[in-house]
Amino acid sequence: MKFLKRAALALMALVVLAVLLLAGYTAWVVRSVDPNVMPANHGKVSAKFFPGPAAAQPKPLIVAFGGAEGRNLWASKRWEAERQKFLDEGYAFLAIGYFGLPDTPEKLDRIALEGVHAAIAEAAKRPEVDGRCVAVMGGSKGGELALLLASRYPDIDAVAAIVPGNAVFVALTDAMTTSSFSHNGQALPFVPLPWRATLPLITGDKRKVFDLMMADTAAVERALIPVEKINGPVFFLSATHDELWDSRGMSDAMMVRLKAKNFPHTSAHVAIEGNHTEPTKNLREVRKFLAENFKARAASGCGAGS
Repeated sequence: MKFLKRAALALMALVVLAVLLLAGYTAWVVRSVDPNVMPANHGKVSAKFFPGPAAAQPKPLIVAFGGAEGRNLWASKRWEAERQKFLDEGYAFLAIGYFGLPDTPEKLDRIALEGVHAAIAEAAKRPEVDGRCVAVMGGSKGGELALLLASRYPDIDAVAAIVPGNAVFVALTDAMTTSSFSHNGQALPFVPLPWRATLPLITGDKRKVFDLMMADTAAVERALIPVEKINGPVFFLSATHDELWDSRGMSDAMMVRLKAKNFPHTSAHVAIEGNHTEPTKNLREVRKFLAENFKARAASGCGAGS
């Protein structure tokens, strides 16, 4: 009996010690991040251009972003087949990696929208590209990025957001105390990580983490993406059982916002049965929407003059 009591006390002591160590480490990490100093390689991206088959006329441009995995997903061998489908349908294609590569920021931390846009603007000058017709496409955090860019730069003429968020969220760093994105040197308002989300974060319950973040309605309101400012058609492709964040609910909320703001362009939302990755197996929905609402307008210059 005495042995069991001693063992229980020892276990409790270890738990307390672990909690204290974790709290100390967390406090050290948070203090080590200066929110007033931008990360190394701030504003730099890695862009790879795919012209596709030669054509008599310049082509509409699709710009694609990956998500929280970093690197340049759409330039990889893994996504070559999907990329090729866009090329076969008569688009030029620009794959952009915005963190996790040499000469880009290491983490998804205050990514500079103007740096990403500069790479798009450079590609739009290429002779193979009709610079009047530019659409952005991104998945997950890349969807967040695509919507943010299009809401701030009117030379982007269409958006396809795959399992996206409807607000700017916290940076994916050890400290998790800064914004994911910035614009012209200023970090964008973001939904912070509450302390009560620490346990689900440690156990890997990412959906619980984001649900707790979204419960801060005041922060969400401050960080909402102004999708009504987008200068062209918008398409959302979400997952019905998203285990990472509520992409379906957030896409629905953006559709409601567009309607309430009398959005003048076409918008649509398709929810795919399955988890966070399932919509990436249904990109034909993206190609169909862009063919009908973006590429079909290429002859008249897409969003030119709108």
